[in-house]
Amino acid sequence: MKKVRSDFYFFKKHNDLIFFDNAATSQKPQCMIDALLYYYTNYNAPIKRSLYDLAEQATERFEQARTTIARFINAQPNEIIFTSGATESINFIAATWGVKNLKKGDEIVLTELEHHSNLIPWQECAKKTGTVLKFIPVGLDGLLDITNLDAIITKKTKLISFLDVSNVLGTHLPVDALVKRAQEVGAKVFVDACQSVPHQKVDVKKYGCDFLAFSGHKMLGPTGIGLLYIKKEIQHEVPPYQFGGGMIFQADYQETSFLKPPYCYEAGTPPIAQAIGLAAAVDYLNNVDFAWLKQHEAALCSRLIEGLEKMPDIRILGPLDQLKKEGHLVSFVHKKYHFHDVAAYLNQKKICVRTGHYCAQPLASKLGIDGSIRASFYLYNTLEEVDRLLEALQELR
Repeated sequence: MKKVRSDFYFFKKHNDLIFFDNAATSQKPQCMIDALLYYYTNYNAPIKRSLYDLAEQATERFEQARTTIARFINAQPNEIIFTSGATESINFIAATWGVKNLKKGDEIVLTELEHHSNLIPWQECAKKTGTVLKFIPVGLDGLLDITNLDAIITKKTKLISFLDVSNVLGTHLPVDALVKRAQEVGAKVFVDACQSVPHQKVDVKKYGCDFLAFSGHKMLGPTGIGLLYIKKEIQHEVPPYQFGGGMIFQADYQETSFLKPPYCYEAGTPPIAQAIGLAAAVDYLNNVDFAWLKQHEAALCSRLIEGLEKMPDIRILGPLDQLKKEGHLVSFVHKKYHFHDVAAYLNQKKICVRTGHYCAQPLASKLGIDGSIRASFYLYNTLEEVDRLLEALQELR
């Protein structure tokens, strides 16, 4: 663990601070920061269109980054589109594939666990197309209720979009069952993988999804970049999202033709430095044993849950048995103190947690809460840090 933490300058700068807000964003290893710095100081240049050496070097590194990230999720490079984040990726498909292919009476199926970024774009799409939104329910235990899946996902269903791991409860969804049912009725599948890609090996081929999105900053990478996977076989159904330079094959004053994917989907100057930095983060994660990471994070969840269960003023949210086996976050409510007050108190103890509804307000309402406190873990967190959090909460009592 000392070796892991030594890779992050953040913890040298803040050696007495506990960072438990990793589901929102992760800290950055020095190799990722160095990759950004090296680009800006050694070969900062526009890509694709300039022929001098620096520009060709920048173009090569940018496309190498695409290949590195594609391999990380077992995709082809031409199936990887760089966006500003998962939010843009989901809006991209809702505004293009959704508006083009959906019509009145069709159905979009989501789950009641969804982040606003995988809810609101489909609400807007439904308004424009007359599509019906349906939801797979979640129980108060935090588990998805798929007992009536056949009745929810029907022949009218054209898309099912869901997160594979909940950012609120830490629930792991039954991806295989959802994809299997979608394929039975011929529906497309979109997976919001923001909470899985940093923590486990994600394989788009094994998932069997048509679209997948995740954000770089949650997986040791820079902010301002995300990935959208569009399966090659359906790219002809997805028109460009934006228009401008860099995605044109030929243009005149009246008509324009576009480059082939992925370039027709990347109008304007792409996030060159961010892509190179994200590839460096992926290289770092390629050296992480994900089996170890799963065990490590589950141990942190178990320690926290077992400690919280001894406090009568605490209500723990989510599927506790599952979290103890494969979780990376724990959300809870203090029955006496407002979650913002608890967070402010913990901040005085130099413990960083997240509070609120985590951009999943409908789920919070269903759980009967305004918000909660979330401790989310990553590879550099320790059991000693969890114990410090428990001690602080015990003192609050």
